[in-house]
Amino acid sequence: MRYDEIYLRATGSWLPPRRSLTEAVAAGECPAMSAKRTGMDSVAVSAGESAAEMAVLAARSALASAGSGPGDVDLILHADTYYQGHDVWAVASYVQRETVGNQCPAIEIRQMSNGGLAALDLAASYLLAGPGRRDALLTTGDRYCLPGFDRWRADPGTPYGDGGAAVVLSRRGGFARLRSLATYADPELEPLHRGEDPFGEAPLSHRTPVSFEEVTKAFNRKHGMSFAMRRLAQGQTTVLKHALAEAELELAEADWVVLPNFGRLRLESLYYDRFGIEPARTAWDWGRTVGHLGAGDQFAGLDHLVRTGQARPGDRCVLVSVGAGYSWGCAVVEIEEPMPSLEISRS
Repeated sequence: MRYDEIYLRATGSWLPPRRSLTEAVAAGECPAMSAKRTGMDSVAVSAGESAAEMAVLAARSALASAGSGPGDVDLILHADTYYQGHDVWAVASYVQRETVGNQCPAIEIRQMSNGGLAALDLAASYLLAGPGRRDALLTTGDRYCLPGFDRWRADPGTPYGDGGAAVVLSRRGGFARLRSLATYADPELEPLHRGEDPFGEAPLSHRTPVSFEEVTKAFNRKHGMSFAMRRLAQGQTTVLKHALAEAELELAEADWVVLPNFGRLRLESLYYDRFGIEPARTAWDWGRTVGHLGAGDQFAGLDHLVRTGQARPGDRCVLVSVGAGYSWGCAVVEIEEPMPSLEISRS
């Protein structure tokens, strides 16, 4: 969909200190061969901050830069992929209580690693649907730790990082304009992250820690690897084509392409080679130091490019995401002016 009246008023992120892959290998946490294949230098590792707390820290940074208060925010969407710190709990309400403390709708989005752009899509439509609506606060937050999640082994080829990210979306202006956004879903790939296990009665019923490799093997035994690869490529191509067409932009004309923080080999096969994307036009130099942030790669990546001055007024940024389910997202954002930096994110 093409947009003309939706802006990014501010972005924010909060990332904990990094742990190098060299240290992780020496400690026996990360297999040496896996570390070599990823091409990553380090990942962000929380020493205790929960996913929800990191989301709040990112949100406070974004709200401060946006100058948005309780009376401005009409919607809060929190996207995540994993455990948020409490059982049977409304994490979006916690984000609301710890940031603006108002009474607008606060909703959790569980669209896996496509959650950030799914929230962006829903929020843009929500703001346009009602007269007088002003801002939407979008947050992401995840912490990947044992005993439930082994950040180094759960998804071979991609180490996972902890952190929070946020965007204040607005109808009343901002530092960047949302030009277009497209989403696409293919539920035929849903079993790719479920496998053949029966439905469990409690979290982590089948294996602890979780293993994407095991359920993927089960799917490939039944359908074949080529089936999944073909549909994965089709989904990503579809959203890229639609978002770029609505923005009247060719991918080669984009100044920045913010991709998921996957390992290097996965990025090469899914994006660099297939779409002709040069790593220099991406946030790879930053992404290789923080790891895959689940739903937060795109928001945190854009925040990094803007706050470090790499993305400048006039630049067109293409945000690309994919999440288990399967779903894909692509948004085109044009930087129009410097973002107010009332707070500098820890990134």
